[in-house]
Amino acid sequence: MPIPKYPILFYKPVTSLGGPQDTIEIPTIAAEAEGLDYECEMVVVMGKEARDVPESRALDYVLGYTVGNDVSHREWQIKRGGSQWSMGKGFDSWAPFGPGIVSPKIITDPQGLQISTKLNGIVVQESSTKDMIFSIAQTIAFLSQGTTLLPGDLIFTGTFGSPEGVAMARKPPKWLKDGDIVEISLENVGSILNKVDFIKSRPRL
Repeated sequence: MPIPKYPILFYKPVTSLGGPQDTIEIPTIAAEAEGLDYECEMVVVMGKEARDVPESRALDYVLGYTVGNDVSHREWQIKRGGSQWSMGKGFDSWAPFGPGIVSPKIITDPQGLQISTKLNGIVVQESSTKDMIFSIAQTIAFLSQGTTLLPGDLIFTGTFGSPEGVAMARKPPKWLKDGDIVEISLENVGSILNKVDFIKSRPRL
């Protein structure tokens, strides 16, 4: 994928949120084809209402920082979703985050933290938030142009690629499987540990 001129924006529904040790549930519609992937991401928690915020003041609106997994299904994101990324990223439980929210008084520079992913105990992503294409401040300023960001909004800020990166980037791809354990860690924040569970769809009464 070429480097974008602007941050790429998509929305995840609130039902996609999960806790730091919750199961990542894979519904039938996502299990019918390969393409299940992980993405370690720093997550920004907004603390104040923000609209048309300049980059120079963007971090003043942050409540704190945490870490999350932008669970994605590449088949639905790219091939079946009609270019609508939310379909491949917004299933229930596909945005686990945690284990807490760390204040900007503690993390004074969000652009210098180590971030990583382990799959079944093996490191598959390892980088630094200094390698972001767009900084936290740039992202908040961009997203707030003409759109009001509210207290409690979560901004997943994009993933990182080394050593081999996400499953999609590997040759051959190493898609997530039933029973896999994904651990996402961010320096000075902690880790989330989530098990992948292929479930049978069931109606909710």
